Amino acid sequence: MATFLLKTEPSDFSYADLARRGPGPWDGVSNAQALEVVRGMRVGDEAFIYHTGGEKRIAGLAEVVRAPYPDPQRPGLTADGRVKFPVVDLRAVRPAGTADATLAAIKADPRFRDFALVRHSRLSVMAVPPALDGPLRRMAGL
Repeated sequence: MATFLLKTEPSDFSYADLARRGPGPWDGVSNAQALEVVRGMRVGDEAFIYHTGGEKRIAGLAEVVRAPYPDPQRPGLTADGRVKFPVVDLRAVRPAGTADATLAAIKADPRFRDFALVRHSRLSVMAVPPALDGPLRRMAGL
């Protein structure tokens, strides 16, 4: 099982919105590097839902319940025959137990200096290295 971090602007779609909606698509990803990460997601993988904007913190944990499939709103294939805009379905697992997994706290901890959240701040979807999964869960109260 892998873990990912998915960024969202809470005024557009928050962790609470995901929990209220129930299982459904995580869409809207356009960056080529982020799309490649989405293509690697599998059923049972987990994802930290990270609120951007004024919060800049991990807000909750979700689970991938459907493997990558074509975004119905943006169908098509890449030149090499792969789905151009893959989406996955997520379900909310539980909200963060604390608000301590902030960007400031993550940046202040030397264990995270090479983490994509710190090094590639504009990337909206990223894998969480196994060595950082536990520390992030503890910080977020998950």
